[in-house]
Amino acid sequence: MTEGKPFRAGFVAILGRPNVGKSTLLNRLLGEHVAIVTARPQTTRTRILGVVNGEGFQLALFDTPGLHRAKGTLNKRMVNTALGTLSEVDVALVLVEAGTGPGGRVEVGETVRWIAGEVKRSRKPAVLGINKMDRAPRETLLPVIEAYRTLHDWADVIPFSALTGENVDRLTVALAGHLPPSEAPLFPPDVMTDQAERIIAAEYVREQVMELTRDELPYAAAVEVEEFDESGRREDGGLVGIGAVIWVERNSQKGIVIGKGGSMLKRIGTRAREKMERLLGAKVFLRLTVKVEERWSERVEALRRLGIAP
Repeated sequence: MTEGKPFRAGFVAILGRPNVGKSTLLNRLLGEHVAIVTARPQTTRTRILGVVNGEGFQLALFDTPGLHRAKGTLNKRMVNTALGTLSEVDVALVLVEAGTGPGGRVEVGETVRWIAGEVKRSRKPAVLGINKMDRAPRETLLPVIEAYRTLHDWADVIPFSALTGENVDRLTVALAGHLPPSEAPLFPPDVMTDQAERIIAAEYVREQVMELTRDELPYAAAVEVEEFDESGRREDGGLVGIGAVIWVERNSQKGIVIGKGGSMLKRIGTRAREKMERLLGAKVFLRLTVKVEERWSERVEALRRLGIAP
């Protein structure tokens, strides 16, 4: 605890449009690859808790699915998850992107206005984070700040870069300053996330499916870990056996994921396994299979089984 200042601890919701950098920011703050990141929007499907400890504070941050005008059962569930988080937190962090359009104009889209309205209705302190300042000339930051400042009575407005880390410390201190005083941390110091290792392992596989198949395979892929055998794991390493199923909705998609002679599935497995081994500190034997379940993304029971819906 900093002398003369109360210890602060609380929950923060990270909100924003798809691909604005929410997961990249969480990973930067944690120093670990907990939330998967791809170049494709709507990568995050569930909310992910990350715990950040600092001098005199503890931030419990929720990375949430990207907010958009949703169509379809899966996307509606994702949006409801994100908005529902607002009622459970102490502070909202709304992310937008730095940069201006032609002629130096700043276009504030309908989705961001909608997000600002939802935050305003929550009556929670809200910080505006302007991400990707590494991609924008410094002289364009002021017009961006002014354009978004009018949307809400922001507690703070902080430009930063989740990718390079620039100004992230300043953002962290600003968020901590709006947390309530607390007699003790909310989580033990060794807790970094609420995601079980088997869930993160499944997400590592889905990350590679999305990255390597790109536009060939839309959002009709999910991953379920059926086996997580730690019997061979030791403090100095050892072996963890993981068996996972990649679920798709059509036979044509199954063919894309497997690839010619199994080449795509092998690439997915190799890249996912490397990340798993860094996470677990052990060698990983990874077995992947691909199965078809038609229209799984439209059925609530399937979403629940796959951990996407409560």
